[in-house]
Amino acid sequence: MGGIQRSSARPRAETGERGRGRAASDGQDGWPVAVVGAGPAGLVAAITLARAGIRTLVLNRRTAVFSHPRATVVSLRSMELFRSWGLEEALSAGGTDVDWRMLVAPTLSDASTGELIEVGYPSRRESALISPTRPGCVPQDHLETVLLDHLRTLPAADVELGVRVEGVRAGGTDYLLRLRDAASGASREIRASYVIGADGGRSVVRQSLRIGATVVDGLLRSSSAVIHAPLWDVVGPSRYGIYVTEEPESGTFLPAGYGDRWLYGFSSQERVVALTTDQMIARIRVAAGVPDLAVRVVDQRRFSFAAAIADRFRAGRAFLVGDAAHRVTPRGGTGMNTAIADAYNLGWKVSWVLQGWVTDELLDTYEVERRPVAEHNMARSLDPMGSRRTVAEEVRVDLGGRLPHVWLDTPGGRVSSLDLLGPGLTRLVPGDLPMDPDDPLGGPPIIVRRIDRAAAARLGADQPGGLLLRPDGVSWRTSNSVRDRADDDRAA
Repeated sequence: MGGIQRSSARPRAETGERGRGRAASDGQDGWPVAVVGAGPAGLVAAITLARAGIRTLVLNRRTAVFSHPRATVVSLRSMELFRSWGLEEALSAGGTDVDWRMLVAPTLSDASTGELIEVGYPSRRESALISPTRPGCVPQDHLETVLLDHLRTLPAADVELGVRVEGVRAGGTDYLLRLRDAASGASREIRASYVIGADGGRSVVRQSLRIGATVVDGLLRSSSAVIHAPLWDVVGPSRYGIYVTEEPESGTFLPAGYGDRWLYGFSSQERVVALTTDQMIARIRVAAGVPDLAVRVVDQRRFSFAAAIADRFRAGRAFLVGDAAHRVTPRGGTGMNTAIADAYNLGWKVSWVLQGWVTDELLDTYEVERRPVAEHNMARSLDPMGSRRTVAEEVRVDLGGRLPHVWLDTPGGRVSSLDLLGPGLTRLVPGDLPMDPDDPLGGPPIIVRRIDRAAAARLGADQPGGLLLRPDGVSWRTSNSVRDRADDDRAA
């Protein structure tokens, strides 16, 4: 099958003790993979690689997680990934139990008579029909903390915070990364066989690779504040992920963590004047409909709505993920989740190449598969009504064609069909279907999972040879055709 063949090169991945490993190529300070940036995209890429035993170095210019929550929605597919890593409980502990609907009312105190609007993410009831989990309301700073803590438990990974990447250039068969320590100012160079640029909208990696981007900027000017206020007492027993208020002007409240932590923001076509703390509190009290509301403002930020997409996501063995590859506005809440899906898609493919299971051609499918999703979410975010989408419209985009969820009874207990997936290929077959003892297919290891015929029929596995799946639950037959299109695009 396309893309699955033994590479003539020996695998470059090594699993070793935590810390700097041997050089990727020439005995100097080198790594099989260097990930630039420790936001959600960089952390997910690094975790995916390190869990596969690929020695991975993560570099981040900040010394700590950015404290402003920014994103608050963790999509259904993102939560499925984190559940597979055993992180669902830790993530939920720092979030809020909500139904993902938008409630629109004059003020928060009018919530009982407000209008409920779908935002493209399934409710609890809808999620239970299609997934073993559901979308989370988790602030980005907590999510990054959980991911960083998990990454640090993986022996194949090392993390260097407070290190700025100043440039990336080709150096023989590897890449040379020029680093500067934020505390001491000392500079040094390291080598990496693969580079993943997860360093945001102003990506140094993208600039170093001379990759251009199409940018749409100056759409709206916004101001946001992290606050603590007893707003759950104001809105009542029903809890939702987004509250839009109309007084004194349109504004948005987002639950941003456990307890009384919230984000409040508002936007304008004109320049947004910075508010003093007292002015912000006064505005929040009007929007809440509670004149004496106890409000504590922790942080304020101003920013512009902008969207962008890179001309290409790959240059040789260097790749762009997340905001380095594409940016969206906050409308729709897709930015962080698109980045997470990018990083996982690229991470398992690079790990397959480095383990010698497949040729480098498989990496062409990264952009072929992820660019259409980025373009869809970018267009949605540019739509003034982009936050108002039905679940039917958006959930297919989020799930990305993965295997349907079906509960299965096994000797080890009840599991989801998604729990059957392995790090290589997984073949689902009806339990009574005879199989040859040796699978003729070379390349990644194949785990055979036998399931009852009724479940096999529901999953599309009741066919000759069963159903062959990638680690992300996508049919390998489907990804074959995707790879063929990538080859056609290159030839054109």
